[in-house]
Formats: sequence, C-alpha cells, structure tokens
Amino acid sequence: MDLDALTAARRGEWERLDALGRIRRPTGPEVDELVTRYRSASADLADIKTSAGRTPQGDHVSTMLSRARLRLTGAPENVLRQIPRFFVLQLPAALHRLRWTTLVIAIAFVLIGAIVAAWVSGDPALVASLGPRAALEQYAENDFAQYYSENPAAVFAGTVWTNNAWIAAQCVLFGITGIWPVMVLVQNAVAVGTAAAIMFAFGRGDVFVLYILPHGLLELTCIFVAGAAGLHIFWAWIAPGRRSRGQALAEAGRSLATVALGLVLALAVAGLIEGFVTAQPWPWAVKIGIGVLALGAFVFYMMVVGGRARRAGETGDLTEYEAGTPTLYAG
Repeated sequence: MDLDALTAARRGEWERLDALGRIRRPTGPEVDELVTRYRSASADLADIKTSAGRTPQGDHVSTMLSRARLRLTGAPENVLRQIPRFFVLQLPAALHRLRWTTLVIAIAFVLIGAIVAAWVSGDPALVASLGPRAALEQYAENDFAQYYSENPAAVFAGTVWTNNAWIAAQCVLFGITGIWPVMVLVQNAVAVGTAAAIMFAFGRGDVFVLYILPHGLLELTCIFVAGAAGLHIFWAWIAPGRRSRGQALAEAGRSLATVALGLVLALAVAGLIEGFVTAQPWPWAVKIGIGVLALGAFVFYMMVVGGRARRAGETGDLTEYEAGTPTLYAG
C-alpha cells in the first residue's frame, strides 16, 4: 500500500470526519454521516497499521476516530469495570517501575537511621541534648511501648493510617520539586534513628526492634515506594527525552498517581497491624511473622504481578483511548 497515495486520496474524508466529530449537537443526518465516515476511516486505519505499522498518519486518524467515538457513545466507561484492570495491570505495573529506586531508597534510609542511632547512643552528651534524663528514661522504659496501646486499637489504627497515607501522598504529589520526597525520607530516617538511639542508650534496643518490625516492614516500604514515585515524576520533568516536558510530566503523573492510591490501601493494612497486632501479648515470632507475610505479599504483588503486567505492555498509564494518541518523535 502506498501510504502517501492513501493519505492524499482520503484527506478530504478524514477532514470531514474531524469536522463532524467536533460538532457538539449533530443533527440526525450528520450523525448518519459520522457513522459512515467512522467506519470508512476505521478501515483506512486498519490498512495503515497492517501495511506500515505505527505512523503519524495512523495516529492522526486514530485521534479523529477517538473523538468521533466519544461523540457517538458519549457515556464514560463503567467505573466498576475499570477496577479489575487497575488492580491487575495498572497498579502493579506502576509499582514494578519503581522497584530499583525503592531498593536504593530503602538502603539509604536504613544507613541513615543506623548511623544516627549509633552516633547518638554512643555519645552521652548527644543523648543528654535530647532532653532531661528522667524524661528519656521514662520514654525508653514505658512511653515507647505504651504508645501502641494507650488508645483503642481501631482509633489508633485509623490515626496512623491517615497520617502515613498523607505522608505518602505528599511524596508523590510534591515529587516534582525533587526536594520534598528527599526531605520527608531523611526526616523520617533521622527520627527513627533518634528513637532507636534513646532505646539503645537505656538498654531497651530489643524492645525497639520488636515493636517496630511487625508493622514497620510494610509501613516503611510504602513510604520508600512513595518517595520513589515522587522522584520519578521529578526525573520526568528534568529529563523528558524527546517528549515535551508537559507530555513527560502528564505520562509520569498519570501512571504514578495510581501508586498513591495503591499505597493508601497498603498503609491501611500496615495501620491494622500496628493497631491490632503490635501491642498484643502474643509471641513475638507470631507478630513479626504477620509483618513479614504482609511485606511478602506486597513484594510479590510489586515484583511478580507487576512484572507480568509490564511484560504484557502495561505501563500504569491510561490507555490510548482514554489519554489520546501521544505525539510521535523521530529518532
């Protein structure tokens, strides 16, 4: 097939289809003509893609067909039908894209927290600078553990969930700054390291580890993922490649905003563990085992389900039908 010849022969028909697709309230005859030209252009698009693959002409026709289809149907897709695709394809694919950045952030977070804990706990003057000795001892001996049981479990779980979900959402939404996610992650690493330093300084390091692990494994991983999503959005702005910055940001924002929604659910699980498991008088092996299972399920979803979705061509972004045909760039 001669693509240039087809384009020249069909240009008038395509322009008429484009004009009909832009009419807000078409008349009966115009709707009939729109349907006829829609079918003809669909056949042309099939010929183009079969013979030449993806081309600027094909994308141009695809855009006109999308507009005409919306004009003919008008009704949006049922939200309930989108839910399976979100959880089976979009969300895991978006998470899978962040796997290596998440790992780097996790390693950096643990290193910063460990350095702060070792530095502060090993220097009595630094420990003393954190507050009166009696108050620090009270924190290590009682307050740290009582924090997990001083409020009703449901109230406590809801509080930590909303707080952590807000932190994760900020990392994603303000990721374009490049500074906010780093600031949040460093602040949390220093805070965890400082708490650990107090506990270790008063010989309660085992209590710190045991109370943190059940919920912290999943909770901190979610924060790492949120930071990774925010930094990916920032990088799309800094290095858009051959795309415009607007297009790069739109694609990254659409695909990674799904991560914020998914993390809200994962952090709800972490909140339930923190509220209903951490403070229970159960064997620590059981409580930590629950935390390990929750983290394992999240990692499996991210790596295995997400990898499968990525191999199927999913990116976490909207479909071409939903987002419109992207601009092609040569090279």
